[in-house]
Amino acid sequence: MTHTKSQKTTVSPLLAPARLGRLHLPNHLVMAPLTRNRAEADGTPTPLMATYYAQRASAGLIIAEAATPNATGQTYPDITAIHSPSHVAGWRLVTEAVRAAGGGPMFLQLQHGGRVGHPATSGITPVSPSPLPLPETIFTPDGHRPAVVPREMTGDDIRTTVADFANAARNAVAAGFEGVEVHSANGHLLHQFLSGNTNRRTDGHGGSPAGRIRFVREVVEAVAAAIGPERTGVRISPRNTVNGIEETDTDTLYPVLVEALGGLGLAYLHLVHADPADSLFGRIRAAWPGTLIANPVLPELSAARIGVESARLLAAGADLIALGRPFLANPDLVRRLALGAPLNPVRDRYLMYTGGATGYTDYPALDDQPSSASMVALDGPRVV
Repeated sequence: MTHTKSQKTTVSPLLAPARLGRLHLPNHLVMAPLTRNRAEADGTPTPLMATYYAQRASAGLIIAEAATPNATGQTYPDITAIHSPSHVAGWRLVTEAVRAAGGGPMFLQLQHGGRVGHPATSGITPVSPSPLPLPETIFTPDGHRPAVVPREMTGDDIRTTVADFANAARNAVAAGFEGVEVHSANGHLLHQFLSGNTNRRTDGHGGSPAGRIRFVREVVEAVAAAIGPERTGVRISPRNTVNGIEETDTDTLYPVLVEALGGLGLAYLHLVHADPADSLFGRIRAAWPGTLIANPVLPELSAARIGVESARLLAAGADLIALGRPFLANPDLVRRLALGAPLNPVRDRYLMYTGGATGYTDYPALDDQPSSASMVALDGPRVV
């Protein structure tokens, strides 16, 4: 990873051009994957989604929202997929729209929900490393329902799922993506294999950290073999307790995982809720030989806070900065940061997942801003 030197002090490193392997990025900002539930019921991306991503084309790299590699991996209603020709065609509309808007590269996140799923949504009993249900209700087309006990994956299930990830990666490239991100975070299937409270297996895919990382390694190796390691990224979220995850050996587990993946020549490692004050961040940075994308914790949504947290992470060794909610609410986020302008607040979280344009493609850009009343005041110096 090489960084373009900033000239004088007028350009923040965050806004300077960067590289991701062979890819030239216009800036160091990554739009993080954000599930928005705007696909068709079968997972096909819609024209509205193409508009949404094209609005945010100024990001240095866009990692498009989680797409399931097979029908069993579906989590919630109206999420995207990438395992049929219609899915490929729908995503191609998205990548073409971003290119037409002058956007940079796009990766697609591949996500299998594992036990985070329900027959009322997919028509299929979800699977997991062990038959332990999600300890909370799950949203379905009929509203919230109690989680079901997932079916423990057999050896054949594991091999089939690994192959499905590889095929999904090929489909993503056919749809116009530069690469894919293997989602091994946030309590979904791969994370379920990593965590001891969701993986009680006694075979080669459980037990010690070396056993629990095996499925992740197999998926990543298969994807890299299918489309090339330079097109393959991985997302992890150490210490994240979402979706019932309770890690007890985080500081031991993740260095083993990073070492196992570090020699594959992957495009990047994407670290969720990255914190330079956490000693694990330093260990991961030291062990990871390639590009590290860091997703910071943002207690408030402002240009000043983004500048402060990004500077901390870049100084600690991060190469690129991934932002979620700021891009969700600000289609022209890069310009706002360059100008030190106020940011749109994220509206009612309910609107994130309701479908339709409201709370999705109707966030105003600076030139369309009706007034400053609906904007978050900038409390600090300009980012640039």
